[in-house]
Amino acid sequence: MVCLLLNAHIPPQGFHSTFYHLHFCSESPIIKSTAKFGTTTEESERHDKPKLQRFSLCLSENEKAKSTIDKYTRDVAQFLHFLGGREATKCLLLEYRGQLQERNKPQTVNAKLSAIHTYLNAIGLPHCKVKLMKVQRKVFLEESRELSEPEYKRLLNAAQSRSNERLYLVMLSICSTGIRVSELKYITLEAVRAGQAEITLKGKSRTVLLPRALKSRLLFYAAKNGIQSGHIFRTKNGKPLDRSNICHDMKRLCQAAHVEPQKVFPHNLRHLFARCFYAVEKNIAHLADILGHSSVETTRIYVAASARAYERTLQKMRLLI
Repeated sequence: MVCLLLNAHIPPQGFHSTFYHLHFCSESPIIKSTAKFGTTTEESERHDKPKLQRFSLCLSENEKAKSTIDKYTRDVAQFLHFLGGREATKCLLLEYRGQLQERNKPQTVNAKLSAIHTYLNAIGLPHCKVKLMKVQRKVFLEESRELSEPEYKRLLNAAQSRSNERLYLVMLSICSTGIRVSELKYITLEAVRAGQAEITLKGKSRTVLLPRALKSRLLFYAAKNGIQSGHIFRTKNGKPLDRSNICHDMKRLCQAAHVEPQKVFPHNLRHLFARCFYAVEKNIAHLADILGHSSVETTRIYVAASARAYERTLQKMRLLI
């Protein structure tokens, strides 16, 4: 990582202090002390504020997504608060990892440690990094959180019955292409006419084909709503729809569609696409390319079998007599 922090002025007291919670508005972050884990001083708060801002800017210059910047900055702020003004050392990070393990799942611990490791690299302390927790990949999915194909179709029907054509097409677009909700902005009128969207995210670019049936529906929607160029899915002010808009609208369909709310969020549509694609074409490497995954291991999570299917496989083995 390019180290903007190393070239910045750092107060002689060090690069550490209290816990801050970042509230992001449309213009700039506002950092507010929450003093969750212990006592703080005004002096340490003043020192932490620019450090977190520089770290955030450093991530931005390395083309990290805004959601990543927000999360990494929050995780690092918690670590700085734990340090309480002390110099970061490997022993202290080991102690902090132990505290995280007491109240978080292994995946959450590793996510927080990854953010801290990025920070340590940025300030020139890579030797302070610790090992991540070993997490065995799940061999089956938690059905209580995975959206099924019949449930997806009920959500579509519920959107149609409410005459919410935009939401209907949003869900259809995500689930028929496998794109991320953050990639909907690349579904422009120009892309629809071409039958493919060029998606650039996290420094990577890939082409996503738009099925003919989807293309026809999107063109009809654009003409009906007077969209002559640019984003297909937009607010009344012409801005691209964001995740919160879509999540909120999807949750409102749960009761009518008879689907548990914990299953209803945009990313689950992407998971459903992955499982359906893999069921037809058993090529996980190809699926990883379509989804834009750097590692096939990430794709494996998407296509894991359900617990019920896993149990059926065990029964077919006929080892219990």
